Amino acid sequence: MKMVALVIDDDSLNIEVLVHLLKREGVDTLSLKYPGQLSEFMKAVEDVEVIFLDLEFPDADGFDIIKDLRNSPNLGDVPIVAYSVHISEINRARREGFDSFLGKPLRSTEFPQQLQRILNREAVWEV
Repeated sequence: MKMVALVIDDDSLNIEVLVHLLKREGVDTLSLKYPGQLSEFMKAVEDVEVIFLDLEFPDADGFDIIKDLRNSPNLGDVPIVAYSVHISEINRARREGFDSFLGKPLRSTEFPQQLQRILNREAVWEV
């Protein structure tokens, strides 16, 4: 069975890098660049194993978006990873219900082990 990750980030380069890292690990990706489309997207998507959520968007932030994801019947139980350049937000991310936190830029040498731990439902808090 093919694993699928959902990437929510408004930066095309960040999406491209993460999609590349996930693809190297055999994980397919869905990406969403505009959080305003999330409610429609959540109704349609199923079978996602992990969500990577940036924390900063022009009209929203990841702390608002995680609440919507947690209330989604399709995605509410999926591990949600904050990934951000704002590593000072790591404690807030923990308080707000994220399952893990990865600082940007992601490190390609460490990502395979981090991903495996996340998919095994282990918390990974690394900056």
